[in-house]
Amino acid sequence: MKERVALVTGGSQGIGRAICEELSRRGATIIVNHYPSESDAEKAADTVKAIETAGGKAMALQADVTKSDQVDKMIKDALEAQGKIDILVNNAGITRDTLIMTMAEEDWDAVLTTNLKSAFLCSKAVVRSMMRQRYGRIVSMSSVSGIAGNPGQTNYSASKAGIIGFTKSLAREVAARNITVNAVAPGFIPTELTQDLPEELKQGSLGSIPLKRWGTPEEIAYAVAFLASDEAGYITGHILSVDGGMVMG
Repeated sequence: MKERVALVTGGSQGIGRAICEELSRRGATIIVNHYPSESDAEKAADTVKAIETAGGKAMALQADVTKSDQVDKMIKDALEAQGKIDILVNNAGITRDTLIMTMAEEDWDAVLTTNLKSAFLCSKAVVRSMMRQRYGRIVSMSSVSGIAGNPGQTNYSASKAGIIGFTKSLAREVAARNITVNAVAPGFIPTELTQDLPEELKQGSLGSIPLKRWGTPEEIAYAVAFLASDEAGYITGHILSVDGGMVMG
């Protein structure tokens, strides 16, 4: 991936950080997007430092990826700083889990906006430059919850199912310009996003995983890196499950 430039939303921690580090190891210059807060800025700076310490190139750009004006500015700043964006990874996401009877409207809106609208805004902002250069890789984060559903996650599952439809539609729109659009659907990956889940639920999840273990952020990063590579140039509109066998078919 030498000479490639990759922008990873929500890249300061968890799966996002693992993706940034893996793409860097393969030679890409990394743009670490983070939410505009002091704590997120510190985490992004730490991610950039880790990449640079390992011999890679990286920079951090803040933006609330649910806001079109901030997304447009981020892409503009990224293009000015690096000259191009070859790879976009739509990784930013949140959960607000509860049964639908107790789910607040604002929790539905927050999850759909952060997980799905952000992918639309970022893809829309970057695709024009990708079309001009006749090259691009867009990889978005779906979930097994978007494929099979999960109790207490109607908002999260809806957002991740939306990523699947979005991915397949966009893949058809831009394929003629040598831009591929794919998604990765992780299974249960312990991160800061899942640390607040009840321990009973975490342990119970192992019973539905044929490999009998949870995945790691690095294993998700390997899948993203493959789909973002030249070797995956004949794969588009695909949803790659990385879930230890939780969802088959």
